Amino acid sequence: METVTRRRVLIGTLGVTASAVLARPYIAKAQSKTATVWFQQGFVRQEDEALKKTIAAYEKISGNKLEYSIMPFRALNQKAISALTSGDVPDLIFHDAPTAILPQNAWHNRLEDMSDVVATQESKYSESALLSASFYNGTTKKRSYYMAPVKQNSAPFHIWSDLVEKAGFKMSDIPERWDDRWNFFKPVHEALRKQGMRRTFGIGLQVTTVGPNDGNNLWYHYMIANGGQGLVTKDGSLHIDDPKVRDAAIHSVEFMTGLYKGGYVPPEALSWNDADDNNAYHSKLFVMDFDGTLSTELAQITKDPKGYHEQMKILNVGKKNDGSQMLCQVGAGGGFVPRGAKNVPVAKDFMKYFIQPAVMNENLKNGLGRWVPAIPQVVKDDSWWTDPKLDPFRSIYTQQTVLEPTIPNWIGFNPALGQVNAEQVWGQCHADVIKNGMKPKDAVDKAFKRTAEIFEKFSFE
Repeated sequence: METVTRRRVLIGTLGVTASAVLARPYIAKAQSKTATVWFQQGFVRQEDEALKKTIAAYEKISGNKLEYSIMPFRALNQKAISALTSGDVPDLIFHDAPTAILPQNAWHNRLEDMSDVVATQESKYSESALLSASFYNGTTKKRSYYMAPVKQNSAPFHIWSDLVEKAGFKMSDIPERWDDRWNFFKPVHEALRKQGMRRTFGIGLQVTTVGPNDGNNLWYHYMIANGGQGLVTKDGSLHIDDPKVRDAAIHSVEFMTGLYKGGYVPPEALSWNDADDNNAYHSKLFVMDFDGTLSTELAQITKDPKGYHEQMKILNVGKKNDGSQMLCQVGAGGGFVPRGAKNVPVAKDFMKYFIQPAVMNENLKNGLGRWVPAIPQVVKDDSWWTDPKLDPFRSIYTQQTVLEPTIPNWIGFNPALGQVNAEQVWGQCHADVIKNGMKPKDAVDKAFKRTAEIFEKFSFE
């Protein structure tokens, strides 16, 4: 036996990988109980299979039982929000992208404090993962951990290299600076049109008013690229009165709507949901997309092996428009326990098991690496994540998401931003310019006014 972060482990005979490392349960078998858990369905089949292996391993070592359901993202979102509102809750919810749920429900004191779970690995987590799991409680008047993170993700650029080459360019021609990179795909678009590809666009741009996540994520990266990363700070304050923030917003809206009005973006992008750009990319409706995780590529790993290994490429976020290193926003996924859950000890015990580095690593590797571990040392110790010879995408994605400097999603700083996102304030801002003829600065002022109204409802004093 050996000691791992104050926890005893057994080295069993379940294989030679990390599945052999099983944490001794926090609850003795004589006290075994059953917990009800809702899990988000993976984007690829292997993620669900990996989850079931993790559950089975936990049940074997602990003697506890998890009665679980696995459901698609949107269905889980709706069910979780309804349950938290009504009080008829499961013992644990495991969600890949819970930004539309956690901040507001932590604020309303509808979640159990997960600090005791996070504490078992806290010193090992990335700062962005911890900040993505920490939220302010409007009842207790303090910030605490309300999620135990397992995974984190970022957004790379997804590019069809064969279309770039067909247009007469090379991947090495693509610039590093943000606006220059997006502008590069204008002549690509035009060259393909001249070759008769009348329904192929240069850019997949989520200027959507539908959401729920992709349009907001893209907008915030534009703000960062243009020097507006101070929009919301760690203390939860909104800084729309900062000239740098306002200038960044105006430039971002002007640039993004210019791409759309210039005809470089599919017209239907205004009503895309989070899956629509993926599907459009797979059909080669456009050449380049900016979207979270490696789901775009992994969905094709068996359907289109040539596309996966030869034609699809990804690039990291590159540089800001001023030439400095661009910071990507990182989101985290994991487990949280609703207040009113009937079996909190087992729910927390399972998450203490799941967030162990070896368990976390095996689960995410078995899920093909669509998400990366929330503990940086895991990828540093395992070349599966960082060796470019093993996979055409994973090393680039891992480097950007967990080894390079990142910032967390600002939604963790103030739950007001969750409502801003839910209302698609930024998507509506783009629509005001594209459909309603507003000037970018007027559309930004309208969006900032609504944002300020929402933030006024959340006081940290």
